[in-house]
Amino acid sequence: MKETLLPFFLSFLLFTSSPSSAARPASNAVRDIDGKEVIVGAHYYILPVIRGRGGGLTLGSADNETCPLDVIQEQFEVKRGLPLTFTPVNTTKGVVPVSTDLNIKFFAATICVQSTVWKLEFDADISQYVIVSGGIEGNPGRETISNWFKIEKYDQDYKLVYCPTVCNFCKVICRDVGIFVQNGRRRLALSDVPFRVFFKKAEY
Repeated sequence: MKETLLPFFLSFLLFTSSPSSAARPASNAVRDIDGKEVIVGAHYYILPVIRGRGGGLTLGSADNETCPLDVIQEQFEVKRGLPLTFTPVNTTKGVVPVSTDLNIKFFAATICVQSTVWKLEFDADISQYVIVSGGIEGNPGRETISNWFKIEKYDQDYKLVYCPTVCNFCKVICRDVGIFVQNGRRRLALSDVPFRVFFKKAEY
């Protein structure tokens, strides 16, 4: 009797312990407009979900300053802006997870002798926290606290958030990234109204 039941028991154990595709947890990776996982180091456009309010993101200036360049939204919807890369604090998975600290960097050359990595900066002239270029890539900690952002789910879309957790003892601001209009330019800035976005892989 034991010899008869043993093969059956082993086959039952094998069947019940093998995870099915339905039982596997869903990936928490950010996905592009085509439903594909956003890959670390690949190039993407950040584009607005709401139409008729400008295009993709690029570098420019909203005042008389030349450098550092601000992160701004293209004025016209048909313009995709500049491609960007996303580098999470932990790159071992190869994909960009939702709700994790990451650097955002334009894939472009500028007239400014500095990086195109995003960073948060307080603009005293307008009393506003804005996003500019010139950040430091990697090296998570107190010295780079202004360079880390997150991508969060926002209903069926995504939003950008500043709420870094790369420094356990640092006091930080946690707010959404939205649009601040200055001199006709649409600057990225901390806001109570999030900038609803999607990601489109850049084709060359």
